Amino acid sequence: MDGSKINNKSVNEEMLLEQGYRKYSGDGLDIYYSKDICAHIGNCVRGNPDVFEVGRRPWIIADNGSIEDDIRVIDTCPSGALKYIRKDEK
Repeated sequence: MDGSKINNKSVNEEMLLEQGYRKYSGDGLDIYYSKDICAHIGNCVRGNPDVFEVGRRPWIIADNGSIEDDIRVIDTCPSGALKYIRKDEK
């Protein structure tokens, strides 16, 4: 799944926030998460526990991984609960 799109359309912050996603800011990448969509498959925490750690607050720290690795993990989310916006593409 492409974590930068919904229904083949590029996501933007306004769209994601309106749909109930929460923003986790990083220097080069913002990660968005929707608890209402999440199927709790765990690809994120297994994919990079330095970025995605359920017992920590905030549970997502985008800068604990590289932009490329964050995107790789987000793209494995089968439910679409994780999305991202690269800051260098705004």
